[in-house]
Amino acid sequence: MDVVSLSPPHRAPSVGPAAKLPALPGRYRGPSTPLIRVAFVVVSLLLLMAVGTIGFRITEGWPWFKAFYGTLMTISTLGSDPVNQLSERGQAFNVVLITMGVLTVGFAIATLTSAVIESELGFFFGRRRMEKDIAKLQGHIIICGAGRVGRRVAQEVTARGIPIVIIENDPAKAQWALDRNYLVIVGDATDEAVLRRAHIEQARGLASAVTSDAQNVYIVLTARGMAPHLPIMARASEEAAESKLMKAGATAVLSPYSFTGQRMAHMLTRPNVQRFLDLALSSLSESELDIQIEEVRIAENSSLLGARRVATDMCRDLGVIVLAVRTKDGAIHFNPGPEHPISAGDFLIAIGDSRRLKELETLAGV
Repeated sequence: MDVVSLSPPHRAPSVGPAAKLPALPGRYRGPSTPLIRVAFVVVSLLLLMAVGTIGFRITEGWPWFKAFYGTLMTISTLGSDPVNQLSERGQAFNVVLITMGVLTVGFAIATLTSAVIESELGFFFGRRRMEKDIAKLQGHIIICGAGRVGRRVAQEVTARGIPIVIIENDPAKAQWALDRNYLVIVGDATDEAVLRRAHIEQARGLASAVTSDAQNVYIVLTARGMAPHLPIMARASEEAAESKLMKAGATAVLSPYSFTGQRMAHMLTRPNVQRFLDLALSSLSESELDIQIEEVRIAENSSLLGARRVATDMCRDLGVIVLAVRTKDGAIHFNPGPEHPISAGDFLIAIGDSRRLKELETLAGV
């Protein structure tokens, strides 16, 4: 798959508050301070009710329900019932209770109004900031679907410093992405307008990872019509869907079930090889051994252009092993010899320490 190899990696821009989304109560709805104030108002009202009930019970000797009813009438500014039966101690207490009730109710109204205004303004400005962030993207990857497969794709891609935009029609699944500060568009990925909002023309690849094979076919068809040269990876739940997705324009099709079966077979027959590949290919490995397999594109201004003995020089100077070279015509030369020429547009497939690979990217002009 060449989704992440067609252009130099770009760092993800800083992500501001997200767009206004239906029924999404995550951090993109703004800070939690308004919620804390609302909770404080509720607690204050309950505490005031308790104080008033106990106060009338002590000063007037009323039954609990009558004391509660009198407190409720007082806080609502209607007066206690019956007012004429209040003793002097009860009237003094009632004055304090009325004052506290007016202040508490006034504060409650002001707090609720402020919370509503802040929420609406947060939605508006959050949406504008997200639209601006998406508009700035170049060389990003569009992920259609925030299910289990889409989430893993998002984690792997962002771990490599490549910006992403997630398109998800289910607000509950989109919340997962929002909580992790991903750029999210809530909408149908089969809609051209939604893909255009994700700036598909500037994307470096698209992953269609929704659970429905039929919907994946529509997504691939729509995306291919809008971006004829865009690498598109598609998920297929059924084997019969793989050929349909390829005909629709997918660059490659992966089935989670066939991949899982293949991986299980490798773990049973070649466990050490599989563990090494997992370590080298995943950016989320927790192993202390910092090793990765990367593909590095040779740019027009690279200092490696026309150089000889690239493979041996990389091993000696950087500690990086060049496993293969993919030329512009698609041919792959495994274990290139010391005299293999390097041209602009070639890809070096190398393994080594992540920091050393960054140095190789610098030499390649990335």
